[in-house]
Amino acid sequence: MGMMSFISDIFKPAAKLIDDIHTSDEEKLQLKARFQEIENQLQLKILDYETKLMEAQKDVITAEATGQSWMQRNWRPITMLTFLVLVVCDSFGILRFRLADEAWTLLQIGLGGYVVGRSAEKIVPQFMKRRDERARG
Repeated sequence: MGMMSFISDIFKPAAKLIDDIHTSDEEKLQLKARFQEIENQLQLKILDYETKLMEAQKDVITAEATGQSWMQRNWRPITMLTFLVLVVCDSFGILRFRLADEAWTLLQIGLGGYVVGRSAEKIVPQFMKRRDERARG
C-alpha cells in the first residue's frame, strides 16, 4: 500500500463521521473541506519529504559515479551484474546449490531501486516545476 492511499484511508473514517453528524449540510461541507485541506497538506509534506529523500539518494549515486576511485564508481553495477549472473546460472541449474529466497529478494530490491532511482531522477524535477507553477498562480 502506498503512502498516499494510507493517508487517504486515515481520513475516510473522519469523513464518514462528518456525514453522521446531526448538523446542517453547510457545516458538513465546511468540515469536509477542512479535512480535505488537511489531507492535501499532509500529502504535500510527504511528497516534499520523498522528493528530498530521492534527491539525497541521487546525490550519493552521483558522487559515487563521479568519484576518483574506479571501485567507487563501479561497485553498484558490478554487484548487480554478479547477481544477474547468479540468477541466470540458478535458472539453468548450473549452480551446485539453489539460491536462497533472500538472494532473490535482494536482487529485486537492487533492480527495483535502480529503476525507481533512475525514474525519479527524471520525474521529480518535472513534478517540482509543476508544483512551483501552481503555487505561483
